[in-house]
Amino acid sequence: MAMGFEFKIMRSLIYVGLAKEEYRPKLMDWLYRHHIPDSISTFGPYCTKYAFYQAYPTPNEGERFGARKMQLTEHYWLVDEHMPEMANRIMTEYMPMDVLRWQGCIPDVENKRVHENAESGDAGRAVGGDNGCPPFIFAFVPINWEEDFRGKGRTVQDGPNYRWQFMIKYPDGISKEEGEKWFYDEVVPYFTNCCYVNRFVSSKIMINYGATAFDRVSELWFEGEEEWYKAVVEETKSFIKKPEWAQEEEFPYLKPQFNIASVFLGDIATMDAYSQYRGYIPMR
Repeated sequence: MAMGFEFKIMRSLIYVGLAKEEYRPKLMDWLYRHHIPDSISTFGPYCTKYAFYQAYPTPNEGERFGARKMQLTEHYWLVDEHMPEMANRIMTEYMPMDVLRWQGCIPDVENKRVHENAESGDAGRAVGGDNGCPPFIFAFVPINWEEDFRGKGRTVQDGPNYRWQFMIKYPDGISKEEGEKWFYDEVVPYFTNCCYVNRFVSSKIMINYGATAFDRVSELWFEGEEEWYKAVVEETKSFIKKPEWAQEEEFPYLKPQFNIASVFLGDIATMDAYSQYRGYIPMR
């Protein structure tokens, strides 16, 4: 059977959560011991960038914005690896279900041995949100931002950036058009004119992998978490109108982890896997 591969350049964003600090060493061990080499050996020929951005500490009240506490994983793709032609892999990725437990995406049920789990985590990544736990977030977006609202022309000479990247999913029961109207009528004008915001860009999400169905990703830059708090927590109370379909009483008016998820980051990747990974070498 002939295979047809379509050139489809995209960027993907994985928001990696952390159920509790107890699990950070376990998740780090799996990521660096198993996941990076597994990933590079699989998609090296058709993925041009593979990087981790360690999450900054969650700012005050960041929990209600759905803060994911582990990292952002970012890829730049040449093809869509989820098309049928890519289904047959010579080797299966090592991803026990406990990885999803450490991330908080499945119930935190103790297992004495990782291999006692019934399913692989790869299957677990395709579910979530319907088990009461935050969903695994794996979204594909345009390689460049679609809309540039504020801060065009900023350079590295202008200083470091405190990056707030977030995805939103409009609530069930309203149309995407209604949700987008609120975004453009309320969110965009406020942040575009906010003195604490140094950069503001946004894109629609092209593909959601698995059960999640986020609609939009945006990124705003600030001097630091204090400016983020002033702009996003304090001043939104006076300037961003609560929609009729609000799920929560305060901005962002969306259910954290399910309808809004955030990562707080710096400019520099913690690990550029292609150029920096040299194997799992512990230090003592």
